Amino acid sequence: KPSNAKVIDLGDATILPGFIELHAHLTFQHVPADTVLKHGITTIRDVGGPVHKPYGGDGSLRVLTSGPIITAPNGYPIPMLGDTNIAMAVSTEKEARATVRDLIDRGAVVIKVALEPGGEAGAPWSSSHGHGHGPGHQDQPAAEHAHTNHKPVYNASHSKQAWPLLPENIVKAIVDEAHKNNHQVTAHLAEARGAQIAINAGVDEWAHMPCDIIPESLLKKAVAQNVKIVTTLDTLAKCSGVAHNASTWTALGGELLYGAEVAHPDIPWGIDAQELIYMMQMAKLGVMDVLRAATSKAGRHLNLPLLGTLQRDAPADIIAVKGDPTHSLKILEYPDLVISGGKIVVNNFGNQQRVSP
Repeated sequence: KPSNAKVIDLGDATILPGFIELHAHLTFQHVPADTVLKHGITTIRDVGGPVHKPYGGDGSLRVLTSGPIITAPNGYPIPMLGDTNIAMAVSTEKEARATVRDLIDRGAVVIKVALEPGGEAGAPWSSSHGHGHGPGHQDQPAAEHAHTNHKPVYNASHSKQAWPLLPENIVKAIVDEAHKNNHQVTAHLAEARGAQIAINAGVDEWAHMPCDIIPESLLKKAVAQNVKIVTTLDTLAKCSGVAHNASTWTALGGELLYGAEVAHPDIPWGIDAQELIYMMQMAKLGVMDVLRAATSKAGRHLNLPLLGTLQRDAPADIIAVKGDPTHSLKILEYPDLVISGGKIVVNNFGNQQRVSP
């Protein structure tokens, strides 16, 4: 050990890599990054909000961004949220390619498109349950899921008219331009038409488990294309097709990655144990599988293969909880130790000692 190293006796605690949240709207919804970090998320990918070059990870939350969502003119999410910092409408292949290049030049690590006509049963954007931001995790455990200060950010749509979708040729142009620049494309989609466009265009990732039941034939095609799905099962638990899609997807060999959609009013500002539980219940995954989906698998998906691991030379993003989280996932929501880039953010052990030279 180096002479200035510090030793913390963790007793019977469990040490894990810091969690990686792949679906957040941190900046757009004004979620405090330090709260998210204190509650076990050491890296987030912000997929729908202002674009920035990656930052943090050295005692602060590591933040990666996609920038605004590329969509059709007046397509989702514009009718509900407008387009400032959240959406960019394109109407031609040339415009789409230029938008992709611009986002990448400004620091986007992934490109996000919307393929959302609206109207899916139980979807937050299709019912009276609007997105917004509430207190989520607070420093007091009793307030963990309190949302008394919830302020809806947009009003849910009650229109029966479908929102316009990007045509397949434009989505193909987006995917092609992103791939030329070594970037992947993720798609907000929730029903079969959007899924078909995404599959035909070669989209790499689905940003949600779809709300409506997706035909198995389409899911098989997506699995064959090595598409990954970010779960968001807790956010979309009221959707009629989520559980069916999740179980079918994993039965077909499809890969799931953890994402709870931090900034949704029902989601804690940090690790969401209920998301992990739904991954086990709906997708029939084992507890170690869901933990890997939030750590090492997510790091590889971000093309940061050591992120989310405890290997030599990995970023020193570490959490620890007193007890065994495989017996109670809930304890992960309030970690007793959080280290970001080697810097201690939370330490509830209180027995830190400096190593003698």
